[in-house]
Amino acid sequence: MDAIKKRMNALRIEADDSAAKVDELAAKVKTLEQENLSKEQEITSLQHKNQMLESEVEKLEGMHKDAKAAADESAQHGTQNESLTRRLQLLEEEAEENDKVLRETNEKLRQTDVKAGHYERKVQALENDRDQWEKKYEDMAKKYADTKKELDDFVSEIVAMSGAETSGSFGKAKGREITSSAATATAMPIERGGVFGSSKKRSPIAATISQKDSPRLL
Repeated sequence: MDAIKKRMNALRIEADDSAAKVDELAAKVKTLEQENLSKEQEITSLQHKNQMLESEVEKLEGMHKDAKAAADESAQHGTQNESLTRRLQLLEEEAEENDKVLRETNEKLRQTDVKAGHYERKVQALENDRDQWEKKYEDMAKKYADTKKELDDFVSEIVAMSGAETSGSFGKAKGREITSSAATATAMPIERGGVFGSSKKRSPIAATISQKDSPRLL
């Protein structure tokens, strides 16, 4: 019976460890999904901003072209009229200002493209990390289920052994007690993607095994 008790303790520890790891992996997967969604929204915003900047660049290029044409036309006439000279000066200043704004806008557009590319790469990396964590989560969930099944089978063997080795009213009461504990140990299934319980709380399997770790099994 000492060997049985040690085996049950080992299974209890393994089941608790598996449940804790599954909880941790589920939390990490959820965090990665939220971060991925945030980056995708930011990329969408940057793409919209790019479109607006491109429209502004086209508009400024058109204005710059018109100003250049007007300046060239005024210069070709060679008029000495003061108003035309003043207009030419204003158009040249406007053309220079448009050149400056155009350069600044192109630089902003370039920086936005670089930033969008950076976030796209980061989103791809986050998706890869999420896939890896989901695989680890599924592996741990399977391991937890296998461990729980092994524990249930082990408890069933104990029930069978107890029923074969005991007799009289004491043996029957003992068999009913072990059967009740085995039923309690199998009453809480694991749910993928859910909360398995706070780390401060013991799992139903661990609680059941602790109840069975008493001299009555020896």
